[in-house]
Amino acid sequence: MGSIEFHSLTEIAKRAKVQLPKGVWDYLVGGSETETTLRRNRLAIDQLGFRPRVLRDVSTVDLTSTFLGRDVRIPVFVAPVGQLNHFSSGAAADVAKACADFGVPQFLSSGSPPALEEVAAVDPNLHAIFQLYVTGGTEFVDGYIDRVEAAGFSAFCLTVDTAWYSRRERDVLNRWGIRWAKAGFGSGSAALASLSWADVERARARTTLPLILKGIATAEDARLAVEHGVDVVYVSNHGGRQLDHGRGSLEVLPEIVAEVGDEATVVVDGSFTRGTDVLKALALGAQAVGLGRVACMGLAADGPDGLVRVLELIEDEMRRSAGLLGVTDLGQLESAVVAAAPVVSQPGVLSPFPLISEGY
Repeated sequence: MGSIEFHSLTEIAKRAKVQLPKGVWDYLVGGSETETTLRRNRLAIDQLGFRPRVLRDVSTVDLTSTFLGRDVRIPVFVAPVGQLNHFSSGAAADVAKACADFGVPQFLSSGSPPALEEVAAVDPNLHAIFQLYVTGGTEFVDGYIDRVEAAGFSAFCLTVDTAWYSRRERDVLNRWGIRWAKAGFGSGSAALASLSWADVERARARTTLPLILKGIATAEDARLAVEHGVDVVYVSNHGGRQLDHGRGSLEVLPEIVAEVGDEATVVVDGSFTRGTDVLKALALGAQAVGLGRVACMGLAADGPDGLVRVLELIEDEMRRSAGLLGVTDLGQLESAVVAAAPVVSQPGVLSPFPLISEGY
C-alpha cells in the first residue's frame, strides 16, 4: 500500500515541487526550446471529451489487463526516465520495488542507475523492460542484449528519437545536468545519430525477446517498424523533450493504431497524468499507457511508497471514471467514448492539477 498521507495526485505534485531543488524540478517538468511539443501533449488529451452512457450496471468495474503475455493490475507502465537518482535515493531500484508491489511493468532506462542486474533482482515478480540509448557500436548493443536476457527482462527496447540532443532551455538556463556538459551543446552521441533500420534488423536477429521501438510519431515509421519485426510500437515524443513543435502523442496515436492493426502492440506516453487521460488513450487504441513525470513526482514525494500511491490514485480515478462512462471492463472502451471538446485551461505539465494555482 502506498503513502496514506496523500489523498490526491494534487497533494503529491505539491510535495514533489517543494522537495526538489529548482534545477531538478525544471529537468522534470521542462521540454525543448519553446516547449510547444510538451504543451501539445497535454492539449491533445484536453481537447477530447467523454460521451458517457447511463443506466448500465457498473457495480463492478474490471481494470485488469495483460502486457506482453503477463497480467497487469491496470494497463499502465512506468515510462523510462533517466537520472532517477535525483528523485529517490534508490533510483530505478525504487521504481522496481513500487512496480512489483503494485503489479505494473517498469521500463528501465539505460540512463538511470543502478545496474540493470541490480534492478532485476529487486523482486522475482518484476515485469521489467530494458530501454537502451545506443551510445556505442555493435559490441555495445550486443553486450546489453546479452545482459538483459541473462537478467530475465521481459523485453528489449530501443529509443529512436534522440539522434541529436535537444536544447532544453530550462536546463541550459540553470546550467544543470550532465548531458549539456558531455554533449558540449553539440549533437550528442555519434552512435545515436547514425542509428538506422539496419540496426533494428540486427537487434531483431540478435534476440528472441519482444522488441520495442520507443519514439515512433508517424504512421510511416510504424509501418516500417512492423516490417522490421518490431513487436511493440511505442508512440512517444520524449515527453516534449526532443523535437520542438511536434504533435501531441494522443493526436498521433489513432493514425498509428490504424496503420499497425493487429500486427503489433501499440503503447503511448506523453503527459498522461490522471486516470481519465489513461482511459482516453485506451479508447483510441493504446494497449498500455506510460506514466513518466507523475511517477517521478511520486518518487520525489515519498520514494517507492509515493510511487505506489500515484498508481493507486490513478487506478481509483480510472475505476470511478469508467463506471461513470458506463464501462465495466476495458474491452468496452472504443473511439465512440470520446469526441472533440473545447479546451478550458492553458495546457502544461501542471494543468492537470488546477487547484495548485488556487492555493490548495
